[in-house]
Amino acid sequence: MSERVVVIGGGPAGLTAAYELSKVAPDHTPVVFEASDLVGGIARTECHNGYRFDIGGHRFFTKVREVEEMWHEVLEDNFITVPRKSRIFYRGQFFDYPLRLFDTLAKIGIYEAFRISASYLKWQVRPYPKEDNFEEWVINRFGGRLYMHFFRSYTEKVWGINPKNIRADWAAQRIKNLTLTKAVWNAISGANDTASLIEEFQYPRLGPGMMWEKTASLIEERGGEVHMRAAVTKLHRVDNRITAVDVERWDESGQPLGTETVEGDEFINSMDLQSLVLAMDPPAPPHVVEAAKNLNYRDFLIVTLVLDHADPFPDNWIYVHSPDVKVGRIQNFRAWSAEMLPDANTASIGMEYFCQEDDGLWSMSDEDLIKLAGAELEQINLAGKEHVVGGFVIRQRKAYPIYDPQSKDALDVVADWIRGLENFQTVGRNGLHRYNNQDHSMLTAMYAARNIAGSQEDIWSVNVDRSYHEEMEVDEAEDQKRYAAE
Repeated sequence: MSERVVVIGGGPAGLTAAYELSKVAPDHTPVVFEASDLVGGIARTECHNGYRFDIGGHRFFTKVREVEEMWHEVLEDNFITVPRKSRIFYRGQFFDYPLRLFDTLAKIGIYEAFRISASYLKWQVRPYPKEDNFEEWVINRFGGRLYMHFFRSYTEKVWGINPKNIRADWAAQRIKNLTLTKAVWNAISGANDTASLIEEFQYPRLGPGMMWEKTASLIEERGGEVHMRAAVTKLHRVDNRITAVDVERWDESGQPLGTETVEGDEFINSMDLQSLVLAMDPPAPPHVVEAAKNLNYRDFLIVTLVLDHADPFPDNWIYVHSPDVKVGRIQNFRAWSAEMLPDANTASIGMEYFCQEDDGLWSMSDEDLIKLAGAELEQINLAGKEHVVGGFVIRQRKAYPIYDPQSKDALDVVADWIRGLENFQTVGRNGLHRYNNQDHSMLTAMYAARNIAGSQEDIWSVNVDRSYHEEMEVDEAEDQKRYAAE
């Protein structure tokens, strides 16, 4: 008799777990519950008036063999090869990224480049003896002057907190294997052995959601189930075993259809740990509940603009380090794939904003957000706001787990308790409260499926060595004089 595996969440982690189960444990039936209308989580592809939008920009590049194999097993020949082009907007100028020596020197000036070098040498001689936070970690590797220019304010924009309040291990995970000397050598030689700075990548021709839509279809073809508009609101627990989940459903118009209780033999979770712990019935121990409440998240929204002319810039994306505008990153969707646009005579631009659910940006009306995005696009000198002929707003709650000082201890408490559950595993970015990439989320899900099949993989140990990052976070701040070389 087939055993039922309840999978919470239909993002990359949840769907990978279900897909892998169909291969390694065919005697188990995965049943996926996804709260939204679309599979793929933050890697879904939204569509409005024929325009397709990638939320956050998802390159398909990995050093993890089994992930690479799954991508091509699912999508076959539906990948295109995309040249990587990105720049940094800083002090009113666009810098090539990865940095190009002569481009950077021409824009920042030889004198300032000398000061950056002197500052770097100063901090190599007298580094922080202990790296407790993001600021100390970066300064020890890049110097105070470069930190002042290219790290501080962008980091504050993305995370909404002082870099001193971001743990050093986030930097170690996300700016892996890159130093100032390596960046300079790459700029001079054109060499590039840093995984985050690849020159081209694979991409589904219709956006990343194409991958997850096909995965969901294959899961169902193999006997599994994928339920949309189905939110898990409660997990029933008997001692150290999960026995069932409550699933709240609604129809396409948003009308509630009621709640049902679904039993299962095994459970794989990819929802955020805070919501997970608070959904336990009976409740988790008080100290675990308190720890879960100390896990914080950064929300995200993207304002997509349609322009009345073709691409105003050739980049896949531009990092906006200027504190004069609120936008953090700008995407050009045609630079990902021409098939993301229904009209070649228009442009589709994604203006990305990092925020909190209770702040002014999140609560702005869609109309006001579209006006703001158009005005900021003009302020950055990419296109006049009068060229905006359409717009669409996408909001994403709990997009990024925050690595603040209290999160490590809180996560340790929550993880220890979850490890004690006999038939329950948690995977993915929010399921592990770890800011990892798509391929890393998929690998943790593969491990969970293999564990059900009899393996003994430690999901929590799949960490920074398997992860690498795209951005080198960057910026300026007036109070950084103490970091500058005299």
